[in-house]
Parts: sequence; structure tokens; C-alpha cells
Amino acid sequence: MRVLVAPDDFAGTLSAVQAAEAIAEGWRRHAPDDVLDLAPMSDGGPGFVDVLHASLGGELVAVIVSGPHGEEVPATVLVAGDTAYVESAQACGLHLTGGKAGASATTAGVATLLAAAAATDVRRVVVGLGGSGSNDAGAGLLGGLGATADVPLDRGGAELGAITRFDPGPSRAALAGVELVAAVDVDSPLAGLFGATKTLGAQRGIGEERLAEIDGQLERFAAVVDRRLALTPGAGAAGGLGYGLLLLGATPVSGIDLVTEAVGLTARAQAADLVVTGEGAFDFSSRAGKVPYGVAAIASEALRPCVAIAGKVLVGAREMRALGMDSAYALVDVVGEQRAFADPAGALADTAARVARTWSRSGR
Repeated sequence: MRVLVAPDDFAGTLSAVQAAEAIAEGWRRHAPDDVLDLAPMSDGGPGFVDVLHASLGGELVAVIVSGPHGEEVPATVLVAGDTAYVESAQACGLHLTGGKAGASATTAGVATLLAAAAATDVRRVVVGLGGSGSNDAGAGLLGGLGATADVPLDRGGAELGAITRFDPGPSRAALAGVELVAAVDVDSPLAGLFGATKTLGAQRGIGEERLAEIDGQLERFAAVVDRRLALTPGAGAAGGLGYGLLLLGATPVSGIDLVTEAVGLTARAQAADLVVTGEGAFDFSSRAGKVPYGVAAIASEALRPCVAIAGKVLVGAREMRALGMDSAYALVDVVGEQRAFADPAGALADTAARVARTWSRSGR
């Protein structure tokens, strides 16, 4: 039996590569004769560069950038052919915030990443968006590339509402001649009920009592800079970093679709008998450009069953089927919450072994 293993990362505990290896290790315990095809995935968030490097090869260029609160952090640019890939979460990811408020987090470090990518003389730069700890509408990115304004652009989103003057010209000139692509994980606009702040601001450490205020700051910033672009699907990705990239002329694409094409997932699903995916928490947000939903769609097109393994499963059977899954298994249900958090790789392997008992023909 051939099994395609295509998980996302597990929310700060396991990278997508580690998750795929843990699933494979557990699966082989029960069904050692199954042929496993490991295809770690990303929707543009954490692990984007590692996943693409594993499939595309290429050269990794080390860069030091400023993090969401100004500290120096390591990052990498992947150069494969005439394209460079960067992962915005390496410069402004939620895992870098140290619990500090997202309202003051900046995307300035992403500017260093883009400049380093452009310096490799590639034709195209693809920016993976997702897992952001920032909520500044890409102002830090724009300021880091030379844009000017009458308010500081590197202090997060909390002061942007005071802007009356903005000149993006120098930031656009800094990347002249380079095609920009924004690989987004959500299709939300910049502001409003379904915008960057009100949907995921709390996750970025913005208190409930400040969500409306910060959303208003971003809306006023967009009113001065470019209100039309703020309504574009994907402008709200990564705390509005998508908006900053759109201002630079980037083309928004689905991150999961881009990775799916890069790793050849459609052909690999057609060659498999079963597809296994996974992520930290499987819920209805998984439908908004996330890995499990994208993988399940590919499996469905190939007429192959698809099952998910997640840290937690927060949907019922009917909702699960609406998301394209034949079944879903939660680590906390199989091994308990304490073990799931204390030993995520071991817990994932144990859960995969249990799934193999149900789904593998070889081990029956």
C-alpha cells in the first residue's frame, strides 16, 4: 500500500518535516511494508522555506534580520533557479514575540529579507505569509525599504492612524525589476470585521479591548495610502503584511496552491492509495487556505481517501466531511493532553500507528 504523508507544521512544536517523519515512524511500526511518500507542506507560514528546499533543492543564503521587537534573529533566503523564496515568519513570526503585544510588533525585518533576496539577482521573489506576530499593515516593511511618512513606520500598528503623509516611491525603487509574489494563507481584507485585526489580532497578543482601536488605526493608514488595495483578498494576511506587499506591486497567490505545485502533490496523490495530512489544531479555520483543506482537495480530485492527524480536532463528523476529510484523529484523545505537549513527536508517532491499524491494508 502507498501512503502519501503531507502534514503542515504543528504550531511551534514540530516543523512540517519533523511531523512527516514522526507520522512515518509510527506508521511503520504497524505497517512496515507500506511505501510512504513524505511531502511536508506549508501554506506560506513557518516552515515555508524548509518545505520548498526539501522539494526544490537550491541554495540557502543566511541573513541576520531584526525581529518583531528589534532584536537580531537569523533567517534564510532560498534561491532556486531564477526565484528566491523568503519566509516572513522568520522576521516577524509569532514565535519571536516573546509574549510582547502585537500592536507594537514591526515587519521591518522582512525588508532586510527582501533586499537580500533581490541582491541574489533573481527574476522573482516569493514571500511566504503566515504565522505572523505583527499587525502593522506592512508599514515596517515599507519603511525598511525606504518609504517615508510623518509618523514612525517601525513601531507596529498602534500609531499608524495619525498618518497624513506617505511616500512609497523609495520602497518601490528598492525592488525595481523584481517580480514579487505574496503567498498568502488567508484571503481576508486589511481591516473591518473580517480583516487582519479582528480575526487574528487576539492571537497576536492584542487585548480584546484594543481590537477595534487597532483596526481603526489600520483603516486610517489605508485611507491615506491606498484604500482600494486594502479591500483586496490577501491584504490582511500576516497582520496586514499582505497589504504592504500589494503596495509594492506583489501578486497575491494561495500559499498552499503554490507549495502544492512546487512539490508535485497532485501526481503524488494519484500514485498513492491513501493521503495523510495534519496540523496543530484542525478546526473550521482550516478551510481558509490552510494545509489540511488544500491536501484534502487534492486527494478528492485524485479519488483517494484522506485522513488528518492533529493535536486537537475541534470539528464534528459532519463538519469534518465538509472539510473533505474521511476521518480525523486528535493526539490529545489518543495519548492524552499531557503526553501530547510533553512529547509531541512521540505522541504523533503513537497516534499514526493507531491510524495505520485502521487504514493500512498491509498491517491488517
